[in-house]
Amino acid sequence: MHSAEGRMSSAPRYIVSQLDAIAAQAANADLTRSISAEVIKDIKATDVMRLSSSPELGGLNESIVCMADELRAVAAHCGSTAWCLWNHLCTFHLFCGLLGPDNADMLAGITERHEWVCFPAGASSAVEFQEDGDDAVINGSAAFGSGSRYAEWAGVILDQRRDRPDPHFVLADLRDPHVRIDPTWEAMSMRASATDHIYYENLRAPLSRIVPFPIPTRIALRDPNFDVINFRYREDWVALSVLWLGAMACGVAEVSLNETCENIQERLAIFGAKMVERPTIHVNLGRARAKINAALDTVYAACAETDGRIVAGAIPSEGDYLRQCAAGMEAILLCEDAMGLILRVLGGNGLRQGTDFERRYRDFQAMPLHINGHVDRVTEQMGRHSLGLKTLNPI
Repeated sequence: MHSAEGRMSSAPRYIVSQLDAIAAQAANADLTRSISAEVIKDIKATDVMRLSSSPELGGLNESIVCMADELRAVAAHCGSTAWCLWNHLCTFHLFCGLLGPDNADMLAGITERHEWVCFPAGASSAVEFQEDGDDAVINGSAAFGSGSRYAEWAGVILDQRRDRPDPHFVLADLRDPHVRIDPTWEAMSMRASATDHIYYENLRAPLSRIVPFPIPTRIALRDPNFDVINFRYREDWVALSVLWLGAMACGVAEVSLNETCENIQERLAIFGAKMVERPTIHVNLGRARAKINAALDTVYAACAETDGRIVAGAIPSEGDYLRQCAAGMEAILLCEDAMGLILRVLGGNGLRQGTDFERRYRDFQAMPLHINGHVDRVTEQMGRHSLGLKTLNPI
């Protein structure tokens, strides 16, 4: 439909051989609330697991644009699979920044073995630790562990309470018998994202692996005196997560639009009128196409700017962070509008015919609701920053 010349977005390179298998299990994953074990195994065997890891750790040091391309493609084939892979890539970026050079050997091992990470730290999380010799004894529970049942490691915020101003951080081995994953996720969308609770019951970890968890982490990592493994880890993981979520939203909206345009060709409306000839169909699909194009342009421009800073060794500012968040947020909102227009075109009869749109529409609902890219959080901070006021949100 258009030339690819000059476009920042492109086809995936690392996950392409897995896309058919990811798509083939998507409906069953939605039904069973669990991604195919074979698909998870095959993804772990690919280099997509090492994209956000730097050369010092044996990673591929890939661009933010490249990872947006990979996640966008996966999202078009299975939203839940994309959600879990997205969580791995952005949280491992954070873990590398927090744990730093002193823990490079551990992080390199995770990279070499293609192990999966997650970060349960949502509302209601409460994990504490006590020192016992050279170990920490960890107890408590953490919520919203996206991809936890597919992962080997979980990031843990220790003493995540209002009355404890100095939380710490550690990586927990999910294969340890003192860790229990409770499948609590019963949402209407992203039903196989395994966004479950994790319980730690007298789990032991070396004290040497526990590091401070500065709030906000983005401010600490911008400090030139904060030692990092690679300059890329000065970029904030929350901002990257919103950019990549925006790219995923584009993937879901675009495949929905393309399939609707293909499937509507021979459909008939009431009294035999051809759907493809009705002007309102043209108007609504045209608007959807324009919104998806604008979303792609917006989010990829911010991804490319981020890559430019990393290459130049430029420390991001608060304005840069907010621009990243706003670009991803706005891309999601544009795609949300596009999904509504596509639904209007399909109508009740289109849904009755059993296309994949209903599942994709349900999956999409989780994207604008995620706290990292939520319109209320991002726009409030953008407004405060525009007025010269301090941005207060810890993430």
